[in-house]
Formats: sequence, structure tokens, C-alpha cells
Amino acid sequence: MPSSKVPCCLWLNTGDEAFGEMLRAIGAARVSIRFETYIFAPGELGARFRTALVEARRRGVAVRVLIDAWGSLMLSDDFWIPLREAGGQCRWFNRFQLKRFGFRDHRKLLVCDDQVAFVGGYNIAPEYEGDGVQRGWRDLGIRVEHPVAKDLAASFDLLYEHAAFRHRRFARWRRLKLAYGQRWLRRLKVGRRTTPPEPVAAENSGGEPRFTVLFQGPGFAPNSFKRALRVDLNQADSVRIMTAYFLPTFRIRRELIRKARRGGRVQLLFAGHSDVKLSQWASQRLYTRLLKAGVEIYEYQPQMLHAKMVLLDARVYIGSANLDVRSLNINYELMLRMDSLEIATEAAEFFEQSKRHSRRVELREWRANRSVWTYLKEAWSYFILTRVDPYFARRQMRRMR
Repeated sequence: MPSSKVPCCLWLNTGDEAFGEMLRAIGAARVSIRFETYIFAPGELGARFRTALVEARRRGVAVRVLIDAWGSLMLSDDFWIPLREAGGQCRWFNRFQLKRFGFRDHRKLLVCDDQVAFVGGYNIAPEYEGDGVQRGWRDLGIRVEHPVAKDLAASFDLLYEHAAFRHRRFARWRRLKLAYGQRWLRRLKVGRRTTPPEPVAAENSGGEPRFTVLFQGPGFAPNSFKRALRVDLNQADSVRIMTAYFLPTFRIRRELIRKARRGGRVQLLFAGHSDVKLSQWASQRLYTRLLKAGVEIYEYQPQMLHAKMVLLDARVYIGSANLDVRSLNINYELMLRMDSLEIATEAAEFFEQSKRHSRRVELREWRANRSVWTYLKEAWSYFILTRVDPYFARRQMRRMR
């Protein structure tokens, strides 16, 4: 997929492209760097990023790094000694405590000088290097510029300030009056097929594309991503979803089925090879009902699919959130909603390219190849991820309140 012609938007279709652009942005930074990720793996790629951050700090750039403690479990705190010695700052999000263990920072974000920002699914790990076909996981990211980069920087600052996870203080998020689309979301009504009011969003000088920053996390009200997605699903004629882990809420699942039964085209592209088998089995428990309703399901074959993208007519969502219970209700996530025909056209091209490397799941063949053991695996996986995991998350939430 070619890079967007929109000056403030650049698609990052492979890990090689994404890491190259991110390192160039870090090298060009002159004022500040904010870097946040779920997984930061030790190794050659991680060392390159650390070296770039240290060099930026030695140029006088203010450098702050936020890493999730569970996602980067294999990374020693000593790894960041060179950055700290140079005057940079690094914090671990939600250090291990049993009472709050389940809440993770799953966001991936880099902001340089409040002018350039990167969001998407890329973690800093060797498996993301490559083109996603011959080598490396299939993922997707985007580079955006001011003014949306400034709003993304503000979201980083709030999470960085409370990385120790004193949850009561997160109430400040509810009073946030930045460009997160909350006022717009409150004015929308699911089920009403009308043109949405103008979102509270960052626009370039020409008025296109419109970006809305959507954040979510446990205890935040409202959940902007989930609500916006339901509204746009209700209004869309064409639905294309690409996600590594698929276990959506009942309302979202119902809307997909209704859309297909009413003649709309719904295409879902999942990982054919998953690094989390429990999640894949739970997702496959939903296949039969979706296929019977007319939903098209594809499984990506060459490599692990890790991209997170939702394309609804001319609206595109991209960021860190999968369409599963944990991303929608438990993790801290960050998504961009982009309203632009040009951006949507290029997103559709990436989807179609990925689909050409995928196998379509047919209902008759799917039913014929299922055993009792398959049903049991799927049922138990579904129960664990939709009942057990959320149950413990709710208990932890009550204790912190």
C-alpha cells in the first residue's frame, strides 16, 4: 500500500518501515520524546532504540519512556541504565502487585517534539521486523503530525504521571477536555441512522482528514472506542475488520450479524497462526454463527497477523486495541478514528493485500472438520476469557476503589 498523499499521514505497512521511520523521528527530535510500549524485548532492535534515545538525550532532548511491567517481563531494569545516566527517564507501568496485576498498558505510542506521532500495533521486538509475508509478523501503524500529535502527547503525560497505578487518581481522565471526542460521543445515539455531529477532533488546515483520539481503560467512563465503534457499525454499509484476537462484546457481535443478514458485506480477517492459542480457540467458537449469518471470515496464512484495523465505509480505526474482551474492557488502549475517504481507500488496499494471503473459512468445511475435543477446547477457552478473566478484573477494581 502506498503512503498516503495526505501530508499529515503516513501508513507504516511493515515492521521494517515502522522502525525505520520511528528511529529517524527520534534522531530528528530537538525538544522532547515520549515513548510508550507494551513489549520492549532485549536484543539488537531494542539496543538500537535505546542508543537512539540516549543520543537524543545527549543532544538535550527531554526523553521519557513508559514500559508495561508484564509485557516486558524479560527486560531487566538495568537495560535503561545508559538512558538514566544520560538524564532520561524511564518508568514501569503497574509493577507487580497481586491486587492489581490484571490491568496492563497495552498502548504503543511515540511522540517527538509534539509534532510527529506514531501509533499502531508494533511492539519493539524482533518478531515484528520484516515485511509480514516472507518474514516477520503482519502488523500496521501510522505516522501523524501536529495537531493530533500534541493531543497524543497529552495522553502519554497523564498515564506516565500515574504509572504506579494509584487508580483513584485516574479520575482526572474523566474531566479531560482535550480532543478525545467525549462531547461528540455523548451526542451520538446508537441505532439512529443520521450523520454524526462534528467530532471534537484535530484537523489539518484543509479540514481533512479528521482525527479523533480515543482512549480507554478500566474505570473510565465512557469507553470512547467501544461507543464510537458501535455507532459507526450501525451506520456503515461495508465492514472490514482486521484483528489478531477477536472476542468482542455481545452488542458488537450482534451488530455484525445483523449487518450481514440485512445484506451488508462484513469481512473479518484473523490470524491463521496465533501466539495465543487460548484466544484463537475462543474466537473460533463464534465462527459457526457468524458464517451462518453471511459474515466472511479469512485467516492470514504466511505469518502471524498482529494488525488492528477497523474500516467502516470511509472511517478507519487504528491503534493498539484488539476486538477482544481484554482490549475492550480491561487494558489501557489508544485508538485513532480517521474520517477520510482517501485514508480509507488506502486502508482498504492494505486489507485486500492481506486477504490475498489468507484462506477463506467456508461453513460446510468448517463444520465437517470439527470434533468433540475441538468443541471442548473452544468452550473452555471462551469461558476463561469471557467470564474468569473479567471476574478477577472486576474484583481488583472493587478493591482499588
